[in-house]
Amino acid sequence: MSQNTQAKSPEAPAKMPQVKGGAVPYLTVNGAVKAADFYKKAFAAEVATIMPPDDKGRTMHAHVYINGGSVMMSDAYPEHGHPLKEPAGFNVTLPVKDVDTWFDRATKAGCTGLMPPTDMFWGDRYAQLKDPFGVLWALVGPVKK
Repeated sequence: MSQNTQAKSPEAPAKMPQVKGGAVPYLTVNGAVKAADFYKKAFAAEVATIMPPDDKGRTMHAHVYINGGSVMMSDAYPEHGHPLKEPAGFNVTLPVKDVDTWFDRATKAGCTGLMPPTDMFWGDRYAQLKDPFGVLWALVGPVKK
């Protein structure tokens, strides 16, 4: 069960939400609160926690659950050595039961389809998307029968 928490001050919530999954992506995006809201529409994300924005509107930590796993993100803080950079050299792979349904929902929400759902030579159905924050997503699941 997800725990929807919104901190009331810059301190962490009294009880941090559970981190789900193995390796957890931690994304730096331009608008972590907007990204969390977008992921609710595109990937049926549930918000676990979002730290309140600072005086510049930046959020240091947002945590969502997508398909049973955690994805975390923050805005860039260049004055602390954490600048915003174009995502490169990785994708977030999302194993799902129905690649086509997830692809359709994500593109309707505003993701750009880079590779439509395709049955691949290795035996899975696969698709790629790019979200409005520049993050590449790979959807992988069983071949349709």
